[in-house]
Amino acid sequence: MTATDIIKDLKNKKFKPLYLLHGEEPYFIDLVGEYVERKLLSEAEKGFNQTVLYGKDTDIMTVLNASKRYPMMADYQVVLVKEAQDMKWGSDDTDKKGMNPLLSYLENPLPSTILVFCYKYGKFDKRKKTYKAIEKNGLIFESAALYDSKIPAWIEGFIADKGYKINQQASLMLSEYLGNDLSKISNELEKLMLNVQAGQEITLKHIHDNIGISKEYNVFELQAALGRKDALKANQIINYFEANPKANPIVLVLGNLNNYFSKVLTYHYVKDKSPQNLARELGISPYFIKDYEQAARSYNYAKTMQIISYLREYDLKSKGVDSNTGHGGLMKELVFKILH
Repeated sequence: MTATDIIKDLKNKKFKPLYLLHGEEPYFIDLVGEYVERKLLSEAEKGFNQTVLYGKDTDIMTVLNASKRYPMMADYQVVLVKEAQDMKWGSDDTDKKGMNPLLSYLENPLPSTILVFCYKYGKFDKRKKTYKAIEKNGLIFESAALYDSKIPAWIEGFIADKGYKINQQASLMLSEYLGNDLSKISNELEKLMLNVQAGQEITLKHIHDNIGISKEYNVFELQAALGRKDALKANQIINYFEANPKANPIVLVLGNLNNYFSKVLTYHYVKDKSPQNLARELGISPYFIKDYEQAARSYNYAKTMQIISYLREYDLKSKGVDSNTGHGGLMKELVFKILH
């Protein structure tokens, strides 16, 4: 079951008395949690029937006391525990009297209470009795982190759900530039859609105009210049980066170059170099295969390994390890070593 499926059930009043939303990707947990907080009850019902708690500021007994109350002038009450990973959950063991208040409640939850735990940045221990009790009497959703290669498709789906379209180049650029932080990506897309007419296809031009990625001087153009060993263009881009450090932080540039040359290295490893197999192995669209073919011709296996070593070295230098050189100077040194 996906986050979208859960929200669909909630919209249709198909409630469970217990929800555990856990996993490494906070975006989907926040998506469900925000719907529970904002939409499950009417504004009139929220005053008496909605309790929002934060893990680091609450404890199990406070959660249970809130959960055991009956709703007032409503069919349900909601108890939402945000940042539940910060709460002290206690032991699965019973006390000397054979009691475990949390487990007792989870094994027999109040049907009129919707208790939701938002447990982010990690997985809840599936071996615990509390997990098994929630699984038996409620719903557990694991929010798994998306692989980088899956981000473009997620972007396309997000855009489609909003009634827009985006071309493949644009979704790939966004995924490379913004990384795999879905919350950050969704925020940028929401802002982007404010400037694009509904139903219109989002292109590279829209991204250049609205998200602050220069059309000529960005990390993707740098990759392309390095791939074809265009020293003039590569140095023009590096000079632009040096003049605009906030728009092109070195950590972003190094991360993207490392990802790029790691794929070039994978290209050298792959025996079946058919477009379909290369696209699968490199986690890219077949549209971009020719770029990696060019880069592989420019840099043999040994040189590609050396470049990846340089990238690790300059990542440390950018953090002040054995270097007092500014970020602009470091990038110029690095580009020179890559090209020669």
